[in-house]
Amino acid sequence: MTITSFQPPTRTLMGPGPSDVSPRVLQALARPTIGHLDPEFVRMMEEMKQLLQYAFQTQNALTFPVSAPGSAGMETCFVNFVEPGDKVIVCINGVFGGRMKENVLRCGGVAVTVEDNWGEPVDPGKLEDALKAHPDAKLVAFVHAETSTGAQSDARTLVELAHRYDCLTIVDAVTSLAGTPLKVDEWEIDAIYSGTQKCLSAPPGLSPVSFSERAAEVVRGRTTQVQSWFLDLNLVMGYWGGGAKRAYHHTAPINNLYGLHEALVILQEEGLEQAWVRHAHHHAALRAGLEAMGLGFVVPEAARLPQLNAVTIPDGVDDAAVRGRLLEEFNLEIGAGLGGLAGKVWRIGLMGHACSARNVEYCLDALDRVLGGMDAPITRGVAVDAARRVLEGGAASAQRA
Repeated sequence: MTITSFQPPTRTLMGPGPSDVSPRVLQALARPTIGHLDPEFVRMMEEMKQLLQYAFQTQNALTFPVSAPGSAGMETCFVNFVEPGDKVIVCINGVFGGRMKENVLRCGGVAVTVEDNWGEPVDPGKLEDALKAHPDAKLVAFVHAETSTGAQSDARTLVELAHRYDCLTIVDAVTSLAGTPLKVDEWEIDAIYSGTQKCLSAPPGLSPVSFSERAAEVVRGRTTQVQSWFLDLNLVMGYWGGGAKRAYHHTAPINNLYGLHEALVILQEEGLEQAWVRHAHHHAALRAGLEAMGLGFVVPEAARLPQLNAVTIPDGVDDAAVRGRLLEEFNLEIGAGLGGLAGKVWRIGLMGHACSARNVEYCLDALDRVLGGMDAPITRGVAVDAARRVLEGGAASAQRA
């Protein structure tokens, strides 16, 4: 058997991630590989930290990309902050809150759960009840943008509550970073992690993280050794710390870091606030089209993420068959539901480079054709026009401004 070079198909990625990658980022990935301690690479590392500080809206010195996907960013937070016996209040309103709980348990911590229905934001009242009932809690952990449902929680309020009861906070911002307002310093978030493959539109494989000085002091003051050598912040920062002199810790994924650097430069060029506006505007257009078609959303409007839309599957429609036809006939990927929402929703992403008028119209037209061909209970031929009215209205408003 002779295996030849792999040539992937060209897809339009509108699922929960990865998202479409900008051609500029793909070109950056192909630049010459240099050493991970090369002076020019070290210079780029310093720029990367500044660009991530901008994206997170923070001045935290301890801001850098973990050399692994978002799940490793999550684990970095938990293994560094949770010591055996520590009590952690974990807010669960979807799959990824559940993964936070698993991390607490594997660190030897005690997990106290605050649970809300999937599709709903975390209830601050329930969190405060848990904080009152557990005055010895050390940490509060929650997901800002729950990727499994498309629900966004009020991070600022949840952090304020945690601090009122002397708890540090760990925040999952994998899907929210660069797609919806996130202000680490203003909201006084202690530890936060994200991923590169969502609204930053870089390939998966890196996890941006940021830690406040208060959080860094907790890590330095641990009484037990961090259980993960690779993710121990005390060691990693010998490599990602300031200055030209770096201590070898691991061989960084050099070309992947080129890609993230370029993605962050693109974000800087657009402007962070404008990126938030773009995601909200194209979500409004997608919503108009879906609703004109007769489809609805799982998440209440006030808590709905613009970049991740959990759309109810019409009665009698085969979830997998629709997604299969979209992929085969239109090279379009949308996501399936997870957990209790499996088979009940599609997750349609509008993230980063994929958040465009072209993709909104393409997705709606493809859904119209596939669902119409299956005689699904929808209104045909109206979705794209409904979306265009929103898109054109936004363009006209922008011109007037």
